[in-house]
Amino acid sequence: MAEGEGSGTEDRKPKSDEARSAFSVPDGVGVEPEAAEEDQPTSEFAVPDGLASTAAEPEGSAFATPHTYSAAHSPPAYTGPPGFPVTRMKESPWQDRMRTVLRMPVDVRPVPEPSQRLAAETGPAVGRVLDLTLRIGELLLSGGEGAEDVEAAMFAVARSYGLDRCEPTVTFTLLSITHQPSLVDDPVSANRTVRRRGTDYTRLSAVFRLVNDITAHEVEISLEDAYRRLAEIRRNRHPYPGWVLTAAAGLLAGAASTLVGGGVLVFFAAALGAVLGDRLAWLCAGRGLPEFYQFVVAAMPPAAMGVALKMTDLDVRSSAVITGGLFALLPGRALVAAVQDGLTGYYITASARLLEVMYLFIGIIMGVLVVLFVGVQFGSNPQPEDVLQIEQRPLLQIVASMVLVFTFAILLQQERSTVWFVTLNGGVAWVIYGALHYAAKMPPVPSTAIAAGLVGLFGQLLARHRFSSALPFVTAAIGPLLPGSATYYGLLLIAEDRLNEGLGSLTNAAAIALAIAIGVNLGSETSRLFMRIPGAASAAKRGAAKRTRGF
Repeated sequence: MAEGEGSGTEDRKPKSDEARSAFSVPDGVGVEPEAAEEDQPTSEFAVPDGLASTAAEPEGSAFATPHTYSAAHSPPAYTGPPGFPVTRMKESPWQDRMRTVLRMPVDVRPVPEPSQRLAAETGPAVGRVLDLTLRIGELLLSGGEGAEDVEAAMFAVARSYGLDRCEPTVTFTLLSITHQPSLVDDPVSANRTVRRRGTDYTRLSAVFRLVNDITAHEVEISLEDAYRRLAEIRRNRHPYPGWVLTAAAGLLAGAASTLVGGGVLVFFAAALGAVLGDRLAWLCAGRGLPEFYQFVVAAMPPAAMGVALKMTDLDVRSSAVITGGLFALLPGRALVAAVQDGLTGYYITASARLLEVMYLFIGIIMGVLVVLFVGVQFGSNPQPEDVLQIEQRPLLQIVASMVLVFTFAILLQQERSTVWFVTLNGGVAWVIYGALHYAAKMPPVPSTAIAAGLVGLFGQLLARHRFSSALPFVTAAIGPLLPGSATYYGLLLIAEDRLNEGLGSLTNAAAIALAIAIGVNLGSETSRLFMRIPGAASAAKRGAAKRTRGF
């Protein structure tokens, strides 16, 4: 008894402050049995205890789901933080709709309206949708499309099949996309590497039409249909055979030589040199040589033809032969895409494209310089000043510029229905350039920029009219504006050991090339002023552009 009484007395003894925990249950309060501890802490998005089921709530309860509510028939508008609903954007082209949404912050993007029918029970097939999205983006990026348009296309396809929380990422050779079903679910990611790049604007236009049909609410395309159409696009043959492309390269060089003052003999010499260079480049490509060496080899035959004419006693402009060959080789397409990516904020892709342009340009310089050095050793004695003395023949130059654009469009494998549009666009660009540079005596850089801006403006409007990419209407049209004469003039000065003057001329050629690219991009952006984009007012601040202002 003494022992028991001592134990009870000890239990009733008050404890010290140090022994009393702040989290201990007070005396007299019942303690419920502890539940098994979960591995993860309770999510802040979990439904609180007592609200797991709203069926028992009375009709007027604030926590009860209205009896008229249905998730399938929820209102399509989304009210952002300012309180204004984002308008539907069905009326505008998908490029502008998706570009507008991509430039919005993630937390204020409108809820997607899937344009394709989804299974009510299973929802979208996430893996297949992501794979289809990556395959479409691969075709666009390998065809030379800008990174912003590739992201817009991938975003459009994913949202059309019901994947709203998607973030596509595009670099020079890598495509990736991440989908997160909700804030508490694990994200699903997929990526694809672009290992081969080619030029086929017919295939590029077909992919744009596929994306346009997928995003259209009045057209129903299942995943199987989309895969089938994509396979058909991949299997389609090029619209022009190889011999047509080789002949087009020759005509392009001949037209370019006429543009800078050449005659009939110069035309045929430049065409022959370009054809030989094209065939040698195809031979090197078949042997697996990198593209850099292909450009080195392709630049040699036109330069050799020009040096051979200079060593004869014929009174011809031999420099026009080499200049025409340079027009056929200068990488204007890659340069425009590189500057476009840089101006739209895709700096990694822009840097990679510019590095590619630099390597190709150096390859052309090496091929021409080797031939010029050999020609000087054999007494060719070129006159660099003759390169810049271009005789003004307005009508003949306009015709030559249009022939140049026409053949350039064939080399880019454009659809036959778009060749005439781009030919007219290029002719207008040369008329504007000639009026500003030759008639108004404006320097070549601003003249080129203005003419290229009109090319971008008309090309973007034509692309929106035909629901296609802008590249087929822009790339070939800038052909007559490429700095072939300034490039060759700089190479001649370097061959004569006048290094400082030669580098200055090459810098001028680079400035003209950048003026072309910037002008095209500015014209494309200006064209959007003429097109009404519903719902774009909420993205007018363009948060993606604000991040480049140093904040």
